Amino acid sequence: MENRYGWVIVAAGALITCVAMGAMFALPVYLQPMADETGWSRAGISLAMTFAFIVMGVAGFGWGTVTDRIGPRPVVLIGSIMLGVGLFVASRAPNLLLFQIAYGGLCGASVGAFFAPIMATTLAWFDKHRSLAVSLVSIGGGVAPMVVTPLASVLISTYGWRSAMLMVAIAVWAILVPATFLIRRAPAALSAQPAPQAAVSAGGPAPRSALSTTLRSPQFIVLAAVFCLCCAAHSGPIFHTVSYAMLCGATSLAAASIYSVEGLAGLVGRLLFGFMGDRFGVKRVIVGGLVLQAAGIYTYIYLTEISQFYMLASVLGLAYGGVMPLYAVLARDYFPPQVMGTVLGGITMLSSIGMAIGPIGGGWIFDTFGDYHWLYVSSAAIGLGAALVALTFPRPSVPQAGQLQPA
Repeated sequence: MENRYGWVIVAAGALITCVAMGAMFALPVYLQPMADETGWSRAGISLAMTFAFIVMGVAGFGWGTVTDRIGPRPVVLIGSIMLGVGLFVASRAPNLLLFQIAYGGLCGASVGAFFAPIMATTLAWFDKHRSLAVSLVSIGGGVAPMVVTPLASVLISTYGWRSAMLMVAIAVWAILVPATFLIRRAPAALSAQPAPQAAVSAGGPAPRSALSTTLRSPQFIVLAAVFCLCCAAHSGPIFHTVSYAMLCGATSLAAASIYSVEGLAGLVGRLLFGFMGDRFGVKRVIVGGLVLQAAGIYTYIYLTEISQFYMLASVLGLAYGGVMPLYAVLARDYFPPQVMGTVLGGITMLSSIGMAIGPIGGGWIFDTFGDYHWLYVSSAAIGLGAALVALTFPRPSVPQAGQLQPA
């Protein structure tokens, strides 16, 4: 099944995820300029990101299921168009409510159309180099903070936040729509394999009973729980670190560049953790990465200078950047290709709920206490909880003939 075109899928997937994730996750650099210009509260603006995470998760589950049935290209194309529309409307929003609907609703739903379809497609194209391929696709998300976030910061400083967001919307359409046509379903992605505990006709989707069995399996439940807690731990610190650094005296550009450091460290982490996962076992690497992430998050309460933010960003980026692709690798070890879109969409939905906690929680903590101290303490505790749950991962083994492991 594996052939050279699989690497084209990897390149296209990395580009699409870079632009899409970068466009949506650049909101932290808009936060202060938006609050200063419009008078909207930080919590209100942050709620748009929280809404986006929730919608992204729910939509991602739906997009993943649709991908299993009709293939990835139509899903990714619709998502690309929707993302540009969402950013365009958000850039013109005259009030906070419309901004929250556009950014949280349209942008969130559109970004949900990328992770599960692209990852499921990539996994289907590869047998021998699956971990490497998944890590390389995920590099797109790691590059995004290094490219899109500083670019957005420069555009905001030069043209204002509304024009900057409009320009990003146009760039999304110009880059993502053509790249979508490089995405193809793997030749054997819908081969005649039986789905978990049910027979499937050749070339047909998994039946509802098989999907129900998959979503109720211990493998899915533990995988989704760890992914959710992992994202709940780092979403708040990631979203509010720029504001925190600026409160400590950093300039807006210097604070935004923290994301670049995290992104660069995340690139190294993706490759390093992927190699370590193949060598030492994915479960051990995930647990170690989650512990390192929790320790890094807690250390934020001691930072006062921009150089310290850079140093810690390299550690935190290494940890969460390295761990994230490994969830997809575990999913492929547990489940057959016919339900992979649904599985990845399902764990994405749960992880998005975790991601939704951080932005609004951090905004509420700052508005209530006047600083971010308790954000980092609570996030570190959640991170340790994720590591404890990860210790209960069932032992992965590649299913035979498309069969789910028995519980």
